[in-house]
Amino acid sequence: MERHFFVAWLFLSSLQVFVEPAAPENAIEIYSLHVDCKVTSRYAHTVITSRVVNRANESKEALFEVELPKSAFITNFSMTIDGETYPGIIKEKKSAQDQYDAAVSRGKSAGLVKSTGRKLEQFRVSVNVAAAAKVNFELTYEELLKRKLGNYELLMKVKPKQLVKHFQIDTHIFEPQGISALETESTFITNELDNALTKVQDETKAHISFKPTIDQQRKTPGLDDTLLDGDFLIRYDVKRSETAGDIQIVNGYFVHYFAPSQMPAFPKNVVFVIDKSGSMMGMKMQQTKEAMKKILEDLNPEDHFSLVLFSGAVTVWTSSLLQATKENVERAKQHVENIDAGGNTDINRALQEAIYSLDKDTKAESLPDQSISMIILLTDGQPTTGETNTDRIQRNIREANNGKYFIYCLGFGFDVSYTFLEKMALENGGVARRIYEDSDAALQLQGFYQEVAMPILKEIEMKYPDNAVLEITQNNFKLLFDGSEIVVAGKLGNDVDDLPVEIKAKAHASELTLKEDANIREKEQVFQHQKYIFGNFIERLWAYLTIQQLLEKSASAVGEQRENLEARVLNISLKFGFVTPLTSMVVTKPDAQEVANKPTEADNENVAAGTSGMKFQSSRILGGSDPIYNSRSYDMFASYPFPSRAVIDSSFFPSLQTDSFLTSAQDYADYSYTLLGRHPGDEYPSFILQLTHEKNPICLNINGQLQTPIALLTDPDKGIQVTGKLGENRKFVEFNVIYQTPSVQINVSMGEITLNDQGNVSSFPWTKNASFTTRGLSFLIEKERSLSLSGPDGITVQVYYIKNPLNFLGLHFKNSELFSNNIAGLLGQFFSNERLQRHSNRKKTLTVQGQSYSFTRQNKKDYRIGPGANVNFSCWSLDITP
Repeated sequence: MERHFFVAWLFLSSLQVFVEPAAPENAIEIYSLHVDCKVTSRYAHTVITSRVVNRANESKEALFEVELPKSAFITNFSMTIDGETYPGIIKEKKSAQDQYDAAVSRGKSAGLVKSTGRKLEQFRVSVNVAAAAKVNFELTYEELLKRKLGNYELLMKVKPKQLVKHFQIDTHIFEPQGISALETESTFITNELDNALTKVQDETKAHISFKPTIDQQRKTPGLDDTLLDGDFLIRYDVKRSETAGDIQIVNGYFVHYFAPSQMPAFPKNVVFVIDKSGSMMGMKMQQTKEAMKKILEDLNPEDHFSLVLFSGAVTVWTSSLLQATKENVERAKQHVENIDAGGNTDINRALQEAIYSLDKDTKAESLPDQSISMIILLTDGQPTTGETNTDRIQRNIREANNGKYFIYCLGFGFDVSYTFLEKMALENGGVARRIYEDSDAALQLQGFYQEVAMPILKEIEMKYPDNAVLEITQNNFKLLFDGSEIVVAGKLGNDVDDLPVEIKAKAHASELTLKEDANIREKEQVFQHQKYIFGNFIERLWAYLTIQQLLEKSASAVGEQRENLEARVLNISLKFGFVTPLTSMVVTKPDAQEVANKPTEADNENVAAGTSGMKFQSSRILGGSDPIYNSRSYDMFASYPFPSRAVIDSSFFPSLQTDSFLTSAQDYADYSYTLLGRHPGDEYPSFILQLTHEKNPICLNINGQLQTPIALLTDPDKGIQVTGKLGENRKFVEFNVIYQTPSVQINVSMGEITLNDQGNVSSFPWTKNASFTTRGLSFLIEKERSLSLSGPDGITVQVYYIKNPLNFLGLHFKNSELFSNNIAGLLGQFFSNERLQRHSNRKKTLTVQGQSYSFTRQNKKDYRIGPGANVNFSCWSLDITP
């Protein structure tokens, strides 16, 4: 059976529609795609309906893929195939997992469906489509839009990659408070598409529709290429009165929105704690400097601030916090510009120093009265020196801070433990945020600061009579920032005619008290006979908000308290049909079942040291007694620690006897290849490393997140850094090489090579030879074969262009013996060791920074020989993960 793919990517508050590839004649074709989004009082209900037909004379396989915001919950999915509907059923995660495992053990094509990205997560399901048959997909999800910087946003990335006969996006907005601002932006709407966009708006309602015809979609007359490729943004806000916010009531549930406007901000006392360890060298540090200089410029003149820089040592910029005068800001910007990265990571001491600085100035009464004190931590890695136990660090900071200051934790990239940072932030009144390694990382840092830059209220209490409301969500808040919003929801008591509301808070210059009586009957009339309403939306909003807040509490809870919180989340999730981190959706198909899970930000993390056992997908290992699963691939990651004995369930490894034991990483890898019916010698390696004392090179493959920068090599002494990105084929398709001296950056992709020499950018195709030298760096392109970069340190970086059969980029270093002892990174760590320890002719081990790796001697294909080379060579092979 030939396999074809239909993909629809979509997310709200980022919304994406994507179809790939364009359907060839007589194959799978999407003939209708409709996105219907109803936003009622910030609560968004989105239904995606797509219709697919197989125009071929044989069966084809279609893949339906939707990307939705991380804060959204899937509530329904169904497929209709030849008139028969296959629904998705939401269950407790363990029950769904057991059902999935049973399908795998019977050889069914069941897939664990979960994936995370920067702003979105992925739902996908594939189905076999018979000749001339039609399939209807329908997915529903819900989300409460969060107000940030004064707006609610719906961002649509429209990218179908083919002409769609019936393509339509409808967005209906109903805001009883009134719509104060509404605008749309687009990067792709030309004169040809302008008439396809319509916007109708009155005081409380808006309808935005995008419905291009086939001819309007067409980029080139007579061809099937499409203009639909870019961003489409809807941004809006609502009117606000000077009362105690807005109360809305439907079917016995209420929601209370509170976002006062035009209030003065509290002065801030901010200590910026910045990681300058070796892993921050290069692009990360450049982006951090760029962001920090902008953030310093945005400080208000009445604010006070200081800088704590840390690696293995901790440096406090000034003995006391300074007022954000123009002169002090310029001094700080110069200090930031002079930061040099290098060394280890002592998070514990850095935060202790920040707390001490605020304590000292508070005691000396040198900070403004009625000001807000906060600490903003930016780090890109794990604690590696000083106190390194994360539990003890959390306890130390919690006890030292004692609720006095708000601590915000920003994790740069994926080497950090997000769970560690999140718990530490929540325990200290702040939040955690991941900063993604991308070209806009500096803007991400600035954007986060802007969200917390203007605190306008503190110690906010939303008070309701005990007999009037039941099951209320969080109603006490430590801070409210300008441009954000407080949302409280609950169930009304019986026989209640009025809902009195009282808000108490502390403003900059006064105590604030606001009161209002909401007449329930009058409030309910607002939502009568409105086509924008989807039933009991406030009850579902209450459930959504309750789940989100319980999950946040459970992140910092332990033991029985955490179990009770998760039990409540599970009960509400099942009652309202939400796919949350504690539930899964079992998707039944004609020939198999799939399971859709709700991933969390912490699911992106590496496996922590000490984990018992290797992780599998579609297989089970009992390391002790706990099953552990992995969503990435069948491959076993030999860099993970292993138990002394791991029991292998023989139903997953038929070649093994029951209760067989595997005792090394390579044993797992050997059996993984047996299970998959392939052999590692048939593959090209991603990296070929030649160690000084090894006759045979090392061949490495890396299993990581797609299109996410991976730190491969950093040598601060030599001033060189190399990062890379994995493509769909799990091979590298992009490398970024940064030289500190001279200051040059080279980006190598499958499409072209880009040289950035102090802001002067030049691009070179792979289709031509090129050779030149710029400020001591030699640059040589061999047409469709390789790029060689030779710096003044004598080390040569070689990137190989492998067009067939896999289409990827390979990497090799010449004169690697010239690297310094401070080299680090996934590849760099291997150059810092003398040699591998031989156990047999087939096996060797290497211990790097306390981590033991097991290598096997295998035959690989050597891409260094030339384009399309199939020459085998012997090397020590290993698969690792970031």
